[in-house]
Amino acid sequence: MFLDKAKIYIKSGKGGDGCLSFRREKYIPFGGPNGGNGGDGGSIYLKSSNMLQTLYDFRYRKHLKAGNGQPGKGRNQNGKKGDDLVIKIPCGTIVSYEEDHIKKTIDLTEHEQTICLAKGGKGGKGNAHFATSTNRTPRIFQKGKPGEEKEIDLELKLIADIGIIGMPNAGKSTLLAHLTAAKPAIANYPFTTLHPNLGVIEYTDRYITIADIPGLIAGAHKGVGLGDDFLKHIERTKFLIHVIDLSDSEPIKNYKIINNELKQYSQKLAEKKQLLVLNKIDLAIPQKTFESFENYDSLAISAATGQGLAILKEKIAKLFPHNPY
Repeated sequence: MFLDKAKIYIKSGKGGDGCLSFRREKYIPFGGPNGGNGGDGGSIYLKSSNMLQTLYDFRYRKHLKAGNGQPGKGRNQNGKKGDDLVIKIPCGTIVSYEEDHIKKTIDLTEHEQTICLAKGGKGGKGNAHFATSTNRTPRIFQKGKPGEEKEIDLELKLIADIGIIGMPNAGKSTLLAHLTAAKPAIANYPFTTLHPNLGVIEYTDRYITIADIPGLIAGAHKGVGLGDDFLKHIERTKFLIHVIDLSDSEPIKNYKIINNELKQYSQKLAEKKQLLVLNKIDLAIPQKTFESFENYDSLAISAATGQGLAILKEKIAKLFPHNPY
């Protein structure tokens, strides 16, 4: 299941306490202090991975803790360090949290990019650490420091080279299924796609990531229909494929509605370059419909029958002359 928002609570490990101990052996009357230090608590790290595409793992797994440090022991034995916790998240995840009453935001976009969110508590010193020439039998030791606790907000924005946009039931999922090996849900009714789907176009030596964004309608930027939850997923794309349903009675109007929603959400989105894909040419469409798009960078296809898909694939490949991976 796709999930693009999550809230988690993290706590790094507590440091182990230092040990209060003295050497007690036969024939050694003044053995001195030998209390070891406590181990440091485990830290918590976030690590991005391009093998993940959702935050669903955190739907029920919200409280995450690292291991505590072990206490020191006699005979100068230091405690074991607590186990670190590495939390894997998808590339493109924005991490937000508050530190010292200041809100911080980190964007993890690269594979295996790692950050430390909570350092483990420092282990306490044993009494052997406090021995001096004037205090040979110290009876003091340190307690381990507590770990850090934080509330973390995670928001995923998919990273794709191309985003497919358009009205519901325009044929976006069918197009994705024919261009890539992805298997999105396809049915003859609006809002079949309830979450973004990712696929990869293979063309000679190129691998181009493409995302099918759930259907937008008028007022989507205000929360109408599926709302604006998925508009953020096309913010990182380099290029947009705008699928127009030619079997609809008002394709030009639909085209303008989608572009207006992009503009209302973000001017940056509205300025992204688009290729208009005029879908469903296998259906009976008046010639004037084609003439309406003469001034646009457009290509007529039929995703259902495969007509024009080879030309579309070649046109997409020209936009990415070098393999980005």
